[in-house]
Parts: sequence; structure tokens; C-alpha cells
Amino acid sequence: MHHYRHIANNLAKSLVILGVLGALAGCDTQTSEPQNAHDGRLPQQVYWGDLHLHSRYSFDAYTFGNRSLSPDAAYRFAKGEAVAAHNGDRAQLSRPLDFLMVSDHAEYLGVLANIQDRQPQIMSLPLGQRWARYLEEGNTAPIINEWVAAVSGTLPNDSYPTDEAINTTFQDIARVADRHNDPGRFTSFVGFEWTSMINGDNLHRVIVFKEGYDATKDVVPLSSFDGTDPEKLWDWLAAYEASHKKEVLAIPHNGNLSNGLMFADNRINGLPLDRAYAETRMRWEPIYEMTQVKGDAETHPLVSPDDVFADFENWDETDIAMNAKPEALKKFMYAHEYARPVLRQGLKHEADIGVNPFKFGMIGSTDAHTSMSAARSDNYYGKFPESEPQAERLTNKMGGTMWANRFLAASGYAAIWATENTREALFDAMKRREVYASTGPRIQLRLFGGFDFSADDINRPDMVAQAYARGVPMGGDLPASETAPGFLVSASKDPESAHLDRIQIVKGWLAEDGTTRERVYDVAWSGDRVPDAKTGAVGPVGSTVNVAEASYSNDIGAESLTSYWQDPDFDPSERAFYYARVLEIPTPRWSTYDAARYKQPLPQDVPHSLQQRAYSSPIWYTPSE
Repeated sequence: MHHYRHIANNLAKSLVILGVLGALAGCDTQTSEPQNAHDGRLPQQVYWGDLHLHSRYSFDAYTFGNRSLSPDAAYRFAKGEAVAAHNGDRAQLSRPLDFLMVSDHAEYLGVLANIQDRQPQIMSLPLGQRWARYLEEGNTAPIINEWVAAVSGTLPNDSYPTDEAINTTFQDIARVADRHNDPGRFTSFVGFEWTSMINGDNLHRVIVFKEGYDATKDVVPLSSFDGTDPEKLWDWLAAYEASHKKEVLAIPHNGNLSNGLMFADNRINGLPLDRAYAETRMRWEPIYEMTQVKGDAETHPLVSPDDVFADFENWDETDIAMNAKPEALKKFMYAHEYARPVLRQGLKHEADIGVNPFKFGMIGSTDAHTSMSAARSDNYYGKFPESEPQAERLTNKMGGTMWANRFLAASGYAAIWATENTREALFDAMKRREVYASTGPRIQLRLFGGFDFSADDINRPDMVAQAYARGVPMGGDLPASETAPGFLVSASKDPESAHLDRIQIVKGWLAEDGTTRERVYDVAWSGDRVPDAKTGAVGPVGSTVNVAEASYSNDIGAESLTSYWQDPDFDPSERAFYYARVLEIPTPRWSTYDAARYKQPLPQDVPHSLQQRAYSSPIWYTPSE
């Protein structure tokens, strides 16, 4: 049995969460470097999905009202079937997803749902019998109290589920995933969420197994009760691969709610980052979920003051336990939370210790706890059942005391370039970082970097084949060169969404003086706008948004954009990264759609319109030593 009670330094501020929830009471050793070979085949298709979705098996999802929608319902919804939402709606995607993973929290996995279902593996335990009595009495406060004590390690053993009980639930999740897995048509991954929160700082990771039930049937998901240091998780992943000879990876998320701890300059044990740490981290965490329902984490105006598009769905005031960020520390915290400044930090660490510990690809996912993966602004289903479509969600708070629902973002999805829609192909693409993030729209985006491209290549019918043969895709590495790298980038609009405003290349680099810097270049844009003669920046695209009617038209913008761009400021001695950011024309925010639909006043503390976007994974340039 796991020694749950032997933990320390976990959620010293748990009483904050108690107050929130209490409102409801009345393999091998493979390298992490990306491999651009694809067994002779090239990824010709992008696949869309969600690797971070919760069902009724998650403690918080169940407590906040998801009593009915199981992993089976989640997969059926993702595959395009209609399900009965908690608000009484018949909910259905206009287009199915290509892949999904139900990633329920390991902590008390399935306990409340199994009590409701009177499952013997829980009902035979003192914990199950006690909690069942509380639920029958409608008294959830003692359950919340036990949960808070559990995450602080102060309860006796009979207040924890057994390994057998947790494994039985995880087996059920894996069986359901296997039943829905349809190679070539729909991929269902097996996984869970490890939910570490040190003093309220979010260190959550989603764990993704490459294989299904047969390779995971004996797994007892690692819980933060077992330890809150990510290095403990990496040890567990290594032990799984060694014993099972199968692959697994972890995806960190919500760095913008970690107070800078997610990408700190020191390890959790206080020691500085070193080469071994960096190699281990990149071995297990090749990608980062940087946009989801709790905000977009590309960058922030305080750390990217020259980026006019930096202020987008930022969550920047608290940690995961709703403790306010100290004003004097915000800029420092953001620099260790948001993807762009962290990518810059990685260059500096690489120069110091020889390995970049923050060399990640970027994806989005929803983190919805409704069992429904829906990220469109005009069909947004919130985070918890009480934030599903209804007039009250513009003014109410999550759980009654948490963040206001109107601050939630209708985001996002993961896009994966792979040779086929199978567990093996998608997983391998994640490991080589050939992935990108979208805030919701299914924008098709490709980025290649190399030293042998020209402007003629972007229009070649065999552009993709030539780009792979003569360069590297997103997620890849460029070697040292005296020639400035060139980039081929293309983007096509989501057929069900807005036209495109522009494509930008975001560059970060390590300057000779040891400081890191960044610049955003407009490289393709719609219409006849002319770049500023001094800055090269292109002006606003304009807006067709009718706020009162929550509508827009595609009378501006472009259906597709392409560009060949060569870095005009290249220094062959400087480490650098490059990624593409694609912006749509302005469209109504989900809260604007709600105000029109339910005839409610428009909230004045959130934007009425915004420019949805997609972010490629970076391409890195490393000079010779």
C-alpha cells in the first residue's frame, strides 16, 4: 500500500480550498531529443483532440455536480454523439474530435462515484461506509474536511482508499478507453492527473500512457498524497517503463497558477538546476499545456511589453488556491510561468548547465470537469456543471466562492501532426514535439525551419516533402550555421470559424551579455496593409463584431496565409528559438454570446471580443560551442 500519510509540505494553505469546496456543504532510456525521421512516411494530417478532460470519477468534478457523466460519456461526446448535459441541454459537437484522454485526478480516484454506484471495492471500506452515510444525509462538509486533511497528510490509513480500490477504478477507465479506441479513426489514450499543489502553487501534470488496458491494468496511479515533488513523479514514470517495457510521458499545465514554481530556477528541494535534472525533465515532459479553461499562458504584458497581442485571456492574479500574487513579485512570477519567458529562461539555463530544461512543445486542452470537451466560444460548456450555459454563469462563481465563471477561457485543443490516427503515431509525435496549441478554432498550421529554403518553396506542390528533406518541422532543432535560418509557414482558417488576420514569428534569444530578449515579427497578413517603415509591424485588421447581437462577418481577413521568412537579425553565436503565432480576426467572446443569448448585461471586466489564435511548437537554434 502507498504510504499516504508520510507526506510533507503539501498545501499548507488547504483551508482556502476547504472554504471553496465547503460552499457545497449546506522503457527504456530513450533520448528526449526530437527525431525528424518518420519511418519513411511524412505526417500529412493534423489531428485534433483533448488530453485533459475530467469525468465524474474526479473528486472535484463529482463534488461540483458531475454526478452522471462517466468516461464512456466523455468518449461518446468526443466522437460526435449527443449527450445530456447537466443543465438539461442536448449537447453535441458540430465535428467530432480525433483523439481524447479522460485524465481524472489520482487523488480519491472514483471514490465518490463508486459510493453512489455502491461498488464493493469502496463500500467494503470504513471510508466508503462513512462517506456513504454523509452523502445520504446530504452532509458533504465532513467529506471535504477529510479531503483537506488527506492532502496535508494528517489522517489515519482508514481515511484513504486502498490500492486495490484505486486500481479497480483505473482498470475501468482503461477498459472504456480501449473500447472506444478505433485505430485510424479515433484514438483514446489511457491516463490520469497527478495533482500536486505546494502551498497552493499549481504543479499539476497529466500522465499519458502509449498503450491501453493490457499495459496499464496493474497501475495504481501516483497521487500527490505519495509526494508533491515532480521528481518523485519522474521516478515513478521511470519505474513504470522499466517494469512494463512500455512508454509514458507527463504534460505539465497551468504554469500561470504556480506563482513561478512550475518553471523555477531551483528544484523543489532547494538545489539549483543541473544537467541531470534538465535531462530528466525533458525525458519525461516534452510538451506543455499552455492554453486551457483557466487562462492562456503564452505571455503577459509585464514580461512582453512590446507585444500588442500579449494581453490575451491572462490569468494573473492568484495561484490555484486563490491566494493573491504579491504585486511586487508578479513580473518575476510571470517570467517563470508563461511559455515565452520560460522558453527564454531555458536558453540561459542551457548556456549555464549544458542542457535546456524548458525545451517543450506547446499544446492546448480544456481541463473541463463536465465530461464534455467543447472549446468553441459560441458553444462553450464551462469548467464545471454549474458553469454550463445558463444566464447566471455571467455573474456567479465556480462553486459559489471560487473565480467568477466569466473569467474562464473557452480554450483549448491540442493539434498533432502524425502519420496516422493511432496511439503509437500520436504518442511518437508528442515525444518529438510535432504538436501545436489552439485556443479553440481548428486552424491548420505548419512551420518548418532550415538553411536551404527560399521564397519559391512555399508555393511548391511538394513543399511539405521538401521541407522535411531539407529542414526540420515545429519541435525540431537547427544546427550551428553562419547562414541565417529561413522558415516556411502556412496557416488555413477553421472552416467553421473566422478568417485569419496574420501570421507572426516569435523569436527569443540569448544575447552576448547574458540577457534574454524577444521580438515578434509580422510575416504574413491579410488585405493591403503596409508594415510600419521603422518597426515592420502591421496595423490592426479592423473588426466586424456586432457586440449587441454577438455576431461577426468574414468580410475581412484571409482564408489562408503563407510566408517564407528569413531572420534579419540573426547572430550565429546566439542561442535562439522561433515559433509561429496565428491570429484570427476579432470575434465575440463566449461571454458576449451569453449576454445576447440570455439577454443579460455585458460584463465590463472581460473583453467583449478577442482574436483567437494558434501557437506552433518552437524550433530551436543552437550555436557551436
